[in-house]
Amino acid sequence: QVQLVESGGGLVQPGGSLRLSCAASVSIFSFDIMGWYRQAPGKERELVATITSTDNTDYADFLKGRFTISRDNAKNTMYLQMSMLKPEDTAVYACNARNSINTYWGQGTPVTVSS
Repeated sequence: QVQLVESGGGLVQPGGSLRLSCAASVSIFSFDIMGWYRQAPGKERELVATITSTDNTDYADFLKGRFTISRDNAKNTMYLQMSMLKPEDTAVYACNARNSINTYWGQGTPVTVSS
């Protein structure tokens, strides 16, 4: 059974940085595309960034270069490096992975940006 486990969330001050990790229980080579989504309180879930099996990346327009998505195939882990964090980045961040058969979600990790 495929499991995705996020870690790295927490409380950070505005302007700070965090790195989120998403560890998969299977080889991430099996996924065509992986991504990070977030859901802020009272808002709908939105796409943050994606990365394909060939390392092509895509980002939400609102990020303006503040976040970087990456993957370490040897560790079966995807990352989201977040910098210049703003209070509006406060949300639960969840990882997603898709192959030709199914779509998988992690349980999410909360990020709070506050002074």
